[in-house]
Amino acid sequence: MKKIKILFTIPNFDTAGSGKALLNIAKGLDKNRFEAEIMCLHSRGAFFKEVQASGLNVHVYPYLSPARPYLQLLKNVYRVAQKFKAINPDVIHSFHYAADYTEAMAARLAGKKWVFTKKNMNWGGASKNAWHLRSFLAHRIAIQNTDMKKQFYAKNHKTRLIPRGVNTQFFNAPKSATPSDSMQDKPATDRRFLICVANFVPVKGIEYLLQAFNSLAHQYPQWHLLLVGDDSNEYGKFLKDMVQSLTLEDRVKFTGKVLDVRKFLKQAEIFILPTKDKGRREGSPVALLEAMASGKVVLASDIPGVRDQLKSFPQHLVQPENAKDLANKLEALMTQSSQALNSLGQEFARYVQEQHNIEQEIERHQNLYLEICSL
Repeated sequence: MKKIKILFTIPNFDTAGSGKALLNIAKGLDKNRFEAEIMCLHSRGAFFKEVQASGLNVHVYPYLSPARPYLQLLKNVYRVAQKFKAINPDVIHSFHYAADYTEAMAARLAGKKWVFTKKNMNWGGASKNAWHLRSFLAHRIAIQNTDMKKQFYAKNHKTRLIPRGVNTQFFNAPKSATPSDSMQDKPATDRRFLICVANFVPVKGIEYLLQAFNSLAHQYPQWHLLLVGDDSNEYGKFLKDMVQSLTLEDRVKFTGKVLDVRKFLKQAEIFILPTKDKGRREGSPVALLEAMASGKVVLASDIPGVRDQLKSFPQHLVQPENAKDLANKLEALMTQSSQALNSLGQEFARYVQEQHNIEQEIERHQNLYLEICSL
């Protein structure tokens, strides 16, 4: 039986979150039924090397087009359509986070089925019309949380809910290797760690975490904070300046960009994701799922995407942009023993294994592709 070819498209692999999600799905598809190829705009980014090492066919090609001027747009769309025809996929699956519709135009012109994953809660403003056109041109839309359906696609029959999944075996270390166990017989003054893993952009709200931590730092001198992410941009500089102004340099560590976060998750007991309730917010944050799969106790903002992931743990939702509420809920956890946090963390790990494992996400994508091919 002829295999179904899926062409995954993504602008780049600079920020590894979406790139990892794409690669996990592409590599995990049933090889007896599907074959996967990837297209991106350039080969920059450390994670691109992992994509190359996957053995999948990768096309580096300028498949996106500026929307103006119109004549040039049409020429570019025609050019991309010819490229799509040459690759000849059965389905093109876009992982582009933005409201670009030119790729969809090219796919339609090439006579190819086109689906995109809605990865964030951005919709209004100048991009509203573009989102409507992108959605109109799609054969199907993979949404990542239930709020997307309510807010954007209440009457749209094209949507299919596919929450993010993670490789739980990759992140859930054996119990004997957990940092919490190794701390049981150590004095209370030994260092203990909070952690935030995020793409360092203002919407992540990390300044509220710093404010909350600052209000507790003197009272709980054994606790330290790890901030994991690319801190080389303006927001990273803002956060470093804030740490300095709060005189927390000896209590807060910036790790920089890290491809494999497991060694830092292993050190930590509590994970915090303080995203703001504005702008693009979250779709289905994989960093939160990775922390839960690692057996960490988590706190995260009460916003779309996060709500779905913590629906069984509503007491671990925090009012967004509220440092006081975050500090109160942090303190309630920081006063607990490592053993107690480890026990609670295993509840999070079991939940992710049952509800958000990568095998479930891959199966849902396979069903989506089969459905699209039958249209």
